[in-house]
Amino acid sequence: MNLGFLDRFSDEYLRKDEGKGVLLAGVVLGMLAQGQVQGAQDIGDAPLFKQLNFGKMQLRDLKRHLARVPELTRAYKVPYPDRIERLATEAGSLLFKSGAKNLGVDGNFTFTIGFLNAWQYYAAIFNISPGGESAKPETEN
Repeated sequence: MNLGFLDRFSDEYLRKDEGKGVLLAGVVLGMLAQGQVQGAQDIGDAPLFKQLNFGKMQLRDLKRHLARVPELTRAYKVPYPDRIERLATEAGSLLFKSGAKNLGVDGNFTFTIGFLNAWQYYAAIFNISPGGESAKPETEN
C-alpha cells in the first residue's frame, strides 16, 4: 500500500492525520459504492451513496459507515475486498491518531473529493496501471 501520493498535496488539512484519514475514508466508501453498482449503473444508484449526507457528515457518521465495510464488501461481492478493508483500517488508524472530534467544512470537502476520485486514488495507492487486470470498467457515455 503506497500512501506517498498524499505528500503531493499542499493543503494544510491533508498534511494532518485527520485529513489523510478522512480522504482515505472517502476512497474506501467510494470504491465500495462503485462495487455496489458493479460499474453498470450510475454511482448515484448505489445504496451507500444514498445513505451519505454529503456536506453535512459528522465524524460519528463516517465511523458508522467505515464500521460496515467488512460486511458490505462481502454482501455486494466487491472485487478485492482485502484491499478495501486494509485501506479502511489505515483510514481508521489515522483518525484514531488524530483525535479528531468533528469533520467541519474541511473534512466534508476532503471526504467528498476522496469519494468522487476514489478510483484514481485507489489506483495510486495500490500501483494499478491503466488497463491492468484491476482497471476500473468504463461507465461513462
